[in-house]
Amino acid sequence: ATPVEYNSAPVKEQNSASDDRFVVLVDWGSEAVLDRKTGLVWERSPNVSFTNWSGARNRCENLLLGKRKAWRLPTIFELATLVDPNVPSPGPTLPAGHPFTVASSFYWSATTDITNNANAWGVGFNIGDVGSGVKSAIDYVWCVRDGEGLQMTPL
Repeated sequence: ATPVEYNSAPVKEQNSASDDRFVVLVDWGSEAVLDRKTGLVWERSPNVSFTNWSGARNRCENLLLGKRKAWRLPTIFELATLVDPNVPSPGPTLPAGHPFTVASSFYWSATTDITNNANAWGVGFNIGDVGSGVKSAIDYVWCVRDGEGLQMTPL
């Protein structure tokens, strides 16, 4: 499915199949994407610089994107919802028709590994795996926020 672009008070302008999961938010400068499956809003093109886990959290908490704040590092469960296990390596292992510009690499989540507090969970979008990495390692960041105020019919 092809991503649909429209304003944050969404009214579909075209006949779209019900599988139009991702909606590029034009009101947000087309910098953010609503995932109709989860109700979350994701950065369309996450920053390509690397940072450790603490830096990842700080980046999201200080992000101003689409003229909006309230961004955060996603939980491991939220981040894993973007994985399409049917997409082969080298990925990115995202659903067909996604509008994102992301690397086929590991992205941090906000979820600490309870078996080792020095580690946090993340998703490797090169093969679609979930794994734990040491928080001092340098990896990618993909920020998310809740989709409050967006009136959409969920999938």
